[in-house]
Amino acid sequence: MQRATFFDHLILWAGVIFLVAPIWLLLASSTHSVDTLIKEGLQWLPGSEGLSAYKTALMTASGFTDTATGLRMLVNSTIMGLGFAVGKIIIAMTAAYTLVYFRVPMAQFLFWLIFSTLLLPLEVRIVPSYEVVSQLGLLNSYTGLILPLIASATATFYFRQFYKTIPEELLEAAQLDNANAWLFFKDILIPLSRTMMAAMFIIMFVVGWNQYLWPLMMTTEESYYTIVMGIKNILSVVREGRVPEYNVAFALVILAMLPPVLIVIIFQRWFIQGLVESEK
Repeated sequence: MQRATFFDHLILWAGVIFLVAPIWLLLASSTHSVDTLIKEGLQWLPGSEGLSAYKTALMTASGFTDTATGLRMLVNSTIMGLGFAVGKIIIAMTAAYTLVYFRVPMAQFLFWLIFSTLLLPLEVRIVPSYEVVSQLGLLNSYTGLILPLIASATATFYFRQFYKTIPEELLEAAQLDNANAWLFFKDILIPLSRTMMAAMFIIMFVVGWNQYLWPLMMTTEESYYTIVMGIKNILSVVREGRVPEYNVAFALVILAMLPPVLIVIIFQRWFIQGLVESEK
């Protein structure tokens, strides 16, 4: 038993080291100068530059309009991540509630039609989606970044399966208390769905935070650039014959990791409960 426990902990520590080592490598390298990184490669030990690269990444503007600072891009990514997460949860909960508790004609067919959209990646529908957003005049706006991709078949599926586990006695008790459909949803289903909402919030926030292709298509103004776009822009200057600021790019990578990690730490207990609980 002790030997099994030892090997279990050994595997866990190996996994931790395997995941943390690249992050530490980026963190240590971000404290070195660009010349050192070009001549000697990535560094395992901290350098003499300290946190100067992080100050440059946050406050120094890049591009042609001097509006794409790291701080601005972090704000844009946060707005996009929160908009994705909150919007997808609201749409998914209401869609699942309708499919489960209302007598919608062909409800089963509609559910599988929604679920089949998982087979269509963003790249397949990005051109028609761009055309629609362009016709509506939503380019270079937070609404255009968030609204077209706000529907989520994955979240709808999970909320539908969760609502099917709710005992029918709760619905009957609500009806006896003269609670209408809105009160039943607000006072009973939403409180019971908190762990599932937390799990979906983490997943959808990370999805929205890491979006690159859609913001790249939607934004021509640098004030709407996201942090992922900023990292790519720094590293792509090599095509223009310039030396990329690798230390600043590494600093942006570390900064880009902080909000998702913070979200996971805050909601980790509810996240685990929302994924493993089968009976409510």
